[in-house]
Amino acid sequence: MKWGLIPLAVFAALAAMLYVSLGGNNSEVPSPLVGKAAPAIDGPRLLQPDSRLTLADLRGEVALVNVWASWCAACLDEHAYVSALSERGVPVYGLNYKDERPAAKAWLERYGNPYTASVFDGDGAIGLDWGVYGVPETFLLDASGTIRYKHIGAITQQAMDEEILPRIERLREEAGT
Repeated sequence: MKWGLIPLAVFAALAAMLYVSLGGNNSEVPSPLVGKAAPAIDGPRLLQPDSRLTLADLRGEVALVNVWASWCAACLDEHAYVSALSERGVPVYGLNYKDERPAAKAWLERYGNPYTASVFDGDGAIGLDWGVYGVPETFLLDASGTIRYKHIGAITQQAMDEEILPRIERLREEAGT
């Protein structure tokens, strides 16, 4: 009888570990880039392909880099919040990830363009350097270009109010802006 309970106990232990690991908040997955200088951005702008967007364009202000794509359903879900952040004066730069330029431009025309500028990353090379493994993802940079926070998944009202905006305010206070 004792030996018959061992498989049951092992199964219960594994089920408990799985339940605990899946119950966590996936938007708080630690990133090895948080606290480090942001990787390079150097690519053609989505709307002005003859002009380049570089990391230097983002320095000097607290800013967000939002990874998005026209094929991403969750990007549409978060679009109102990205727009709200932009309307509140937060510079939001887009990283248009593994997309087709015409589709991305049409998406912005249809839903609105909250981005200060978007870099076109059709092959995903810039996203790879940034550690992107899905869209949407949003990085918060301080004025010196250091990544201070990474939000994985769609921005929600709760994430905007409880995580992103308070962090932006703290960073702006630290920078004296």
